[in-house]
Amino acid sequence: MKKFFLYLMAALYVGAGVNHFLQPAMYLSIMPPYMPWHAALVKVSGGAEIALGLLLIPASTRRLASIGIIFLLIAVFPANVQMAINYAYQHNPATWLAILRLPLQVLLIWWASKYDKK
Repeated sequence: MKKFFLYLMAALYVGAGVNHFLQPAMYLSIMPPYMPWHAALVKVSGGAEIALGLLLIPASTRRLASIGIIFLLIAVFPANVQMAINYAYQHNPATWLAILRLPLQVLLIWWASKYDKK
């Protein structure tokens, strides 16, 4: 079962990373205004998700990928907060989902940490 969740996590990160390149406008819309280089950061974070998702698969790079994912989740947290702020300001009916996504980051960090052992 652990292998199933490993491959599921890898697929989710690769898919999310690819989506950064297919639908960059969505990611650009949640970039905090105080951060520079929005377009570049969307591409870098998408590329990082793809790379880290793929690096989860080989056992030899799994620990590095797991730690990288944890740092990536922390790095993109401000964008998740900005999404919640934007949705609330816009009276978006999905505001509750954006707010629920914030503690979900803790669960994703925990999940990634399950693969940081040698």
